[in-house]
Amino acid sequence: LLVSTAAHAAGDDVMTVESDSAFADVATGIENAIVNRGFKVDYHGYIGDMLKRTASDVDAEKALYKDAEFFTFCSAVVSRKVMEADVGDIAYCPYVVFAYETVDKPGSVTVGFRKLPDGGARDEVNALLSGIIKDAAEGF
Repeated sequence: LLVSTAAHAAGDDVMTVESDSAFADVATGIENAIVNRGFKVDYHGYIGDMLKRTASDVDAEKALYKDAEFFTFCSAVVSRKVMEADVGDIAYCPYVVFAYETVDKPGSVTVGFRKLPDGGARDEVNALLSGIIKDAAEGF
């Protein structure tokens, strides 16, 4: 199952899709979708594990995620196009793709990214990131 939505709590600048695949499969799917497009994952963060590990340190009483991870990468070709059009677009690099499964909604994995503002070369980045999350959610 693949459902495309704009993340409500995060704002209209976040694009997400939902998957009923296992979280581990979706996370592997993100990495594969990035690598299969010729990019290298720069960093793979385990934010869900960090939040679980530090919960008692910050007196957290609510479990948020069963799992939550993010992947960062950049593209020399695409990023250069974006930054040549507007040097301020350095703010969007590296690109981040995330996935999470909440405690409250087990069995549903959200995959997404923060969209760049529409226009010019940024549209190419949004299309690239949309393809990555779609592939990851569908299990390709």
